[in-house]
Amino acid sequence: MTSEEPRDMEPGPSTLDSRTQVTEQQPSRPRGGQEDHNTNRAADAINANAAQGRPINRSSSPAQNNIVGRRISHEWKEDNGRITHWKGTVLDQISIKPSLYLVKYDGVDCVYGLELHRDKRVISLKLLSDKVDTSQVPDPILADTIIGKAVEHMFEGEHGCKDEWRGMVLAQAPILKSWFYITYEKDPILYMYQLLDDFKEGDLRIIPEINEVPPPDLDLELMDGLIGKHVEYAKEDGSKRVGMVIHQVEARPSVYFIKFEDDFHIYVYDLVKKM
Repeated sequence: MTSEEPRDMEPGPSTLDSRTQVTEQQPSRPRGGQEDHNTNRAADAINANAAQGRPINRSSSPAQNNIVGRRISHEWKEDNGRITHWKGTVLDQISIKPSLYLVKYDGVDCVYGLELHRDKRVISLKLLSDKVDTSQVPDPILADTIIGKAVEHMFEGEHGCKDEWRGMVLAQAPILKSWFYITYEKDPILYMYQLLDDFKEGDLRIIPEINEVPPPDLDLELMDGLIGKHVEYAKEDGSKRVGMVIHQVEARPSVYFIKFEDDFHIYVYDLVKKM
């Protein structure tokens, strides 16, 4: 497999079609690795201010229709009227915004945030009978070794060359326990891969942090208070995008997930450093 240049770091509006394009632009992972991420890079741009299945009743509340951990399928209606078909696994429901779900779609390495019950572009949402593999990671000690660590991840590029991507392993993914959340310095959105094989084979390497300044004492009340706050992303052209802080990374408490209103990707930033 070969890889193309990654997309711009600056977030932009996306459609479900563009998610496929993003996947094509990522580096190809060697045997199931994950991508790297430096969560500090874009912090300065953030200002915190505030098959067949059973159809799902759109009018039902998320509590009545618990789809977390289930396989789903749905159609997606593009702005031009074109219909595309999607299958995936629902990983999580965001407690601060229960209408928002995190979904891992088949064949796509990014994790996406969608209001599956509310978004009118989601058509014929169904629960599938497919079994979800929830088996635990085979080596919990090794998993703990890489979580929260800055890493270098090698991907196979063009002509068999290997491309190095720096990033951070954020957490073990929910539901799909043998997968890990990771984000990259070149592309600070949320990805997930099965990383342990890459680590064992030397394609995922922990970056020593001996030269880094120890993190300052963090205000726990401040950090907890960021969840649910609205944020603005200031772009170079002066325009702004609005989003919400939806999750705090346990292994790196200053790092948060951001969901922008006009984008399906989940962005990963170090917000406390900016604050």
